[in-house]
Amino acid sequence: MSEALPWNDPTFLRDVERRSGASVSACFQCHKCSTGCPVAPEMDVMSSQIMRLIHLGARDEALASQSIWLCASCEACTTRCPQGIDIAAVMDTLRMMAVEAGVTLGDARGNKFNTSFLSSVRRHGRVFEMGLMTAYKLRSGDLLGDVGKVPGMLKRGKLALWPKSSGNAKEVREVFKRADQEEKNR
Repeated sequence: MSEALPWNDPTFLRDVERRSGASVSACFQCHKCSTGCPVAPEMDVMSSQIMRLIHLGARDEALASQSIWLCASCEACTTRCPQGIDIAAVMDTLRMMAVEAGVTLGDARGNKFNTSFLSSVRRHGRVFEMGLMTAYKLRSGDLLGDVGKVPGMLKRGKLALWPKSSGNAKEVREVFKRADQEEKNR
């Protein structure tokens, strides 16, 4: 009997499939997901390579990849997959698993943006862009990096000075409350 390789986690594939509802094991590495991905040029590991890492049980490598955080969840990969694998759901699952495992982004700016984004949604029930960017700029310390873009965005109505009310803000806060409770129960 051969010895398992140190990076091989035989439960990883089953865990990802169970949690995502996607049949990752059906992937035969055609790479159509990667060729159709609009953010693939920015990824450190292409989506087809992420699928292969899952096959190999390379949990640490897959969860540490910047690609799972760059994924825009546009579902181009899912649409192109001849096996009908919901690759976008797999990427979502990997992000959740990375958070649960305490994997930190190599780019601290990504963590700061994520924190700012979720705080905005939690507070307003939707993203308030001006508040999001203000919070992010304060967290990152890059206060003036994009200040030249603000007047044009305001002029074209791309940034609102005040948050728009969301009829679902209360429901969104309840979702966050349940998520916080589930986190405490783990």
